[in-house]
Amino acid sequence: MAPSYSSNGGYSSYSSSLTFQPRHRRSDSTSFLDDLRAFLAHSSRSAWRFWRERGRFIAWAALVNAGRRLRMNLTYNRLFSFPHLLVAAWIVVLLWGERWVFHSAVEECEWRKWERWPAGANPHHLVLVADPQLIDPHSYPGRPWPLNPLTMTIVDNYIRRSYTQMQAQLDPDTIFFLGDLFDGGREWKTAHGDFRDPEWGPHPKDEQKYLKSWNKKYNEFYWLEEYARFGDIFFTPWLEAGQKPENEQKRRKLIASLPGNHDLGFGAEIKLPVRNRFEAYFGEGNRVDVVGNHTFVSVDTVSMSAASLSEMARQDVQPIYKPTEHFINQVKWTKQTAVEKELRYLRGEVPEVKLHHRIEELNQANFKDQPHLVNDENSQKIPDLPTILLTHVPLYRPPGTPCGPKREHWPPTPPPKGQTEPVIPDHRNAISVFRGYQYQNVLDEKQSISLIEKVGNVIHAFSGDDHDYCEVVHAPNQGSVREITVKSISMAMGVRTPAFQMVSLYNPLDPITGKPLAGDGQPTIQTHLCLLPNQISTYLHYVALGIFCIILLAIRAFLVPVLNLPRFALDSDSDSHHPGGISILPVFKAKQEDYDEYSLPSAGYSASSKYGSSGTSGERRTRTASVSPSLMKNDPRKGHSEKSSGRSRKSSVYSNSNKSVKGWSWGGKHGHHHHEPRIEIPGENEEDLYYGGGASTSSSSSKWRARQSRKKPKPKTAMGVVVTELWTTVWRVAWMVVAVFGWLAWEG
Repeated sequence: MAPSYSSNGGYSSYSSSLTFQPRHRRSDSTSFLDDLRAFLAHSSRSAWRFWRERGRFIAWAALVNAGRRLRMNLTYNRLFSFPHLLVAAWIVVLLWGERWVFHSAVEECEWRKWERWPAGANPHHLVLVADPQLIDPHSYPGRPWPLNPLTMTIVDNYIRRSYTQMQAQLDPDTIFFLGDLFDGGREWKTAHGDFRDPEWGPHPKDEQKYLKSWNKKYNEFYWLEEYARFGDIFFTPWLEAGQKPENEQKRRKLIASLPGNHDLGFGAEIKLPVRNRFEAYFGEGNRVDVVGNHTFVSVDTVSMSAASLSEMARQDVQPIYKPTEHFINQVKWTKQTAVEKELRYLRGEVPEVKLHHRIEELNQANFKDQPHLVNDENSQKIPDLPTILLTHVPLYRPPGTPCGPKREHWPPTPPPKGQTEPVIPDHRNAISVFRGYQYQNVLDEKQSISLIEKVGNVIHAFSGDDHDYCEVVHAPNQGSVREITVKSISMAMGVRTPAFQMVSLYNPLDPITGKPLAGDGQPTIQTHLCLLPNQISTYLHYVALGIFCIILLAIRAFLVPVLNLPRFALDSDSDSHHPGGISILPVFKAKQEDYDEYSLPSAGYSASSKYGSSGTSGERRTRTASVSPSLMKNDPRKGHSEKSSGRSRKSSVYSNSNKSVKGWSWGGKHGHHHHEPRIEIPGENEEDLYYGGGASTSSSSSKWRARQSRKKPKPKTAMGVVVTELWTTVWRVAWMVVAVFGWLAWEG
């Protein structure tokens, strides 16, 4: 017996005994992994469902539309249209600004164009590179993410292109780097040792807020990545140039061991683990090299500066400056050893000394009786070749000492009328004598004098650090040494025209005696400043060309409706109604009845219903469909009448050309024919016509409406055509130019 149904809408006998149990009950003890797994499973199912229902149609429609647009853009008239001609002009300009201008700048510096040696001379070609200071997060710590990597890429490409052209065209025999290889090398934490700031040298306030993130993000591994980046820019082109057949027998050298204050720090603020890491990968900062029959003495002056009285008064900083002090005290003997090895090489002898071949007991061995290249007997015979001093920090000069006309920041002050000598002091044309956190513009006066005296026979000095060119002749107490502060090779160091210094050395020697063949007093060194492209000027050319192109495209856009010129913009309305176009969502459905009263037999050659009977192939029938009043009552749309008139329409019954086939079906499920009549699904703006809400005829209230031709879009006004043409052409030129620029930047 069935339970009684109560008036409150439930079965009274079951209401108290049965309780609702949720079908899916969430457990409170689920873990985060379970929730994540469930979320991923749900997301994957939703994605797969979307792909099956609409995603694949959307993808296919987009693919077909892209192919059609590509085919339309590859026509002759489109390829050789005015916007594409501007793109071609842009490509030429970009190749000039990103490639050819570097070739032209370095080509002007060929050795033969400025060397003045005797006929038949074979000089040694040397290049000095100062302050590449590769951009890193320390350079512009306040810049947002997209700008910093973009700046690094642009600056790296500038240095790489300049350096590559220098290797390809000038083919130097030797390259010396003058320090500051990195911008933030001293800031990246080491894997070993104490990396804390000394009490007497904390970071400035504007960098304090970045210290925690720097120590966390940028450690030993980041420094190694920067080392690989430096090698990709400078070492790789050098090695590739050395593989040329003409360079196989050359004694080529690349020396990058001289540190700068951005690599180690300055003075007492240097951290020993940072210096140990630098020397482990680049070599000793203090060294002697014989190049082109000249002795090059490299001195780690940033560490030497810790020996000044002001630094020593703060703390015991002997571990910082003692290695350099020891090197300077022994530098004359080191110079003689290097010269003796070079002369042995020129004579075809073994550069190293031969040891005695004898057998001795270990406890009786005489280690003092060992042969040396330099001893008391031959030390006076070894010649002292012309010495060139290399230092990162410039030597001392009085404040206001002018740097000469090649200094970019400020040219020399014009002298008063009647005065031929330069204005002294000229503070705006000079290197300021100043120091700050982790830097000092020039060495102390006493250290400069002592350095020149201990090195001895210094005929020329080269330095870096200032980023701009400066040429001075020092006072007699500093040996009247001529010093050139080399310009930075980077475009981001405050100089608009970076450069590198070219040095030509010619000092032929007698390999037996070591005396110069050209005679004493003859110049053995010539220098030349090789200026690189002004990248700011190049970008200004880009801006001017961009403005000019916009003006041309605007003029063309105004002339399109006036002169009835061919339009560049594709008509979006005509594209959407193009016969070959594909809609993202289906707009047609097979003609199947939604109600049982309209259903047809699934099989049989002929069938009958109360609406008519089927005929043979090619026969047509008429059907009347009406909407019941009950449906009209429940219609949510306002203004619809409960009465509806029937709407007649004719529909074709498709059949196979082979008349022996039996049966057909509009739905296409049971029949042999798949070309069913198609009914258009209305859009939102068309639905009112099916319910009699608009200006419709008596047949407009039927359920389906046959496909009709769409209304033609209204023609655009002249101003609309101008705006569309201007936007389309500017966008086309812009993205193609940016793509070419991006490709050139990617290629380096």
